[in-house]
Amino acid sequence: MSNVIDLSKIIASKGDKPIVISTVNLQLQADAELEHKLRELKFKQELRKDWILFLVRDVVIFSAAILFIFGISGYSLFTQIRAYLQIG
Repeated sequence: MSNVIDLSKIIASKGDKPIVISTVNLQLQADAELEHKLRELKFKQELRKDWILFLVRDVVIFSAAILFIFGISGYSLFTQIRAYLQIG
């Protein structure tokens, strides 16, 4: 295994003007790509969390509060009508 030669180094060193391949630059590029993907995932996770909070807080709780108010006012109206019919 120690006799294996990196073909990219052989190809880069051939000819009049050898090509210098920097592994540091490739690593930095890979790190930048991974960091970009991580930022995208965090953004999507935050967006999903915001939507869930919106649905729970603004849709479910608001609807439940409206139904509760309608229920209480309906019961109050029902008792008022019943009391009026018993008196009259």
